[in-house]
Amino acid sequence: MSQDNCCSIAPYFEVPADRMDEFQTLVDQFVEATRNEPACLYYGFLFDGNTATCREGYDGADGVLAHLDNVGELFAKAQTVARLVRMEVHGPKAELDRLREPLSGLDVNFYELAEGFRNPPS
Repeated sequence: MSQDNCCSIAPYFEVPADRMDEFQTLVDQFVEATRNEPACLYYGFLFDGNTATCREGYDGADGVLAHLDNVGELFAKAQTVARLVRMEVHGPKAELDRLREPLSGLDVNFYELAEGFRNPPS
């Protein structure tokens, strides 16, 4: 059994080509808003053509909830610019169970950690 309580989120957006600049402005705002969250372990946007995803990890469910509270308005605005096509949340069962109700308004796929480890920061 893993002792890792990291929870990661992976939202996938389909961005219309004519709105990519507008979406990129939001990306910059997301990064700045998230930069000083104490429970954020990593954060960054990735692109494959017109598909964007955010690779983000938090120290447990509390970190995820604090982040969602912090960027809620930006997340809503992003969905007026791009279409949210998939949302994944990864983590240990106990942490995911704490997120199921708060995220019940979204179409989320929850992936439970079966086995693994996380190396300490170097």
